[in-house]
Amino acid sequence: MMTKRHLYFNLAIIVIPWASLLFLGRRNVKRYALASACIGLFEITNHLFGHMRKWWKFYDKKVSFLRDELPFSVGPYMPLSMWILKYSYGNFKKFVLMNIIADGLFAFLFIDVLKKLRIVSLNRLSHIQFFIYLHYKAYLLYGMQGLYEKLRKRGGVPV
Repeated sequence: MMTKRHLYFNLAIIVIPWASLLFLGRRNVKRYALASACIGLFEITNHLFGHMRKWWKFYDKKVSFLRDELPFSVGPYMPLSMWILKYSYGNFKKFVLMNIIADGLFAFLFIDVLKKLRIVSLNRLSHIQFFIYLHYKAYLLYGMQGLYEKLRKRGGVPV
């Protein structure tokens, strides 16, 4: 049974990031959507793996991937990827720094807030391991966007 707190949290982490894309601009959404969607799908497979390995623990009983992990992949991950790409693509150092800040805040600060709210806590991962779990995908995102840009310049991919 999902608590109201968990339901409201899930709704917030899905609706707020996607609503923020209204301010990103249609052209930027189109430009960064493919790489963000690919990395979002990759993140879902990572969540499935972490779910099987019990790397984190959700407090609501009757564990459900759809209710617990999926909102984190569908909600903030893809829109945040688009925002970070918008403000840093083309400047790799800035991209890495922005990802370190975002992933660090989540791994070292926000996860503890979620634990206090009794939504989720780390189970078989330390904060450092969780940070690495979050952060390594940033390089894949940057590479995918670079590949997309290269194909787009050659005329192989429409804007």
